[in-house]
Amino acid sequence: MTLVDTNVLLDLVTADPQWVDWSIASLEAASLHGPLFINDVVYAELGVRYERIELLDDFVSKAGLEMVGLPRPALFLAGKAFAQYRKAGGARSGVLPDFFIGAHAAVSRLPLLTRDAGRYRTYFPTVELISP
Repeated sequence: MTLVDTNVLLDLVTADPQWVDWSIASLEAASLHGPLFINDVVYAELGVRYERIELLDDFVSKAGLEMVGLPRPALFLAGKAFAQYRKAGGARSGVLPDFFIGAHAAVSRLPLLTRDAGRYRTYFPTVELISP
């Protein structure tokens, strides 16, 4: 079982020339160890790229992704980690989704497939990261 970060899936959606091969290979490798999960936050972030919900649902299905809800303890942890980030001088307020994703991986003890490991390493050090 692996939680997949939005950036990896956007590589597929946008056919990112720098990252699409790594993302496809990493998704395939992770799928050998169990289901690939996304949560509500990842789904919402992906939704920005689609005009209709049916198109997004089709992508989710074809990519072999399973939706899992955010556990309440993960929501609490995300808020605490975000507060720590802001207290440490983090000025970007648009990063809260990363904290939901990291907290979900931490609370559910799921490895996280991501290309953006820095913040996750800092605020969720117990999460196993699959990253370049």
